[in-house]
Amino acid sequence: MQVAAAREDVFDLLAQPYLGRATRALQDKVQVWERGTDMALAAHRTKVGRRLTAVTVETVRFTRPQPQRIDFRLLRGPVPYVVESFQLAAESGTVTRLEYSGALGTDGWALGAWWGQLVARRWEAAVEATFAAVHAEAERRAARRQAP
Repeated sequence: MQVAAAREDVFDLLAQPYLGRATRALQDKVQVWERGTDMALAAHRTKVGRRLTAVTVETVRFTRPQPQRIDFRLLRGPVPYVVESFQLAAESGTVTRLEYSGALGTDGWALGAWWGQLVARRWEAAVEATFAAVHAEAERRAARRQAP
């Protein structure tokens, strides 16, 4: 995804719930248990049905000084293995390329593979929602800075 905002601003938006204070919209979704300067331990709540919420616990690592990468590693969740990363690249001073990559692993043979596909769909939907929100907010803030 391309975002019409500086890489540092996009990075700060993604890092805010973990390294700073979570917005009201994210307080119900992300709970930081431990926080350092470049890493956080956080619980994530994701609605997966009308009355069902999945809770995962992940480490979140931030690569600086040039904000370029955020890595997630699952510690507890609905599958035994997930690693993910958001990569940020400055395409120009005011455009950032934001990419997602991830790997999900299961056990339990065919049943585990079926479950993994189900979990992956929800996981990818959560990432898409995060990217859409970050895209909109980063571009809104960038436009506000440029306004006279």
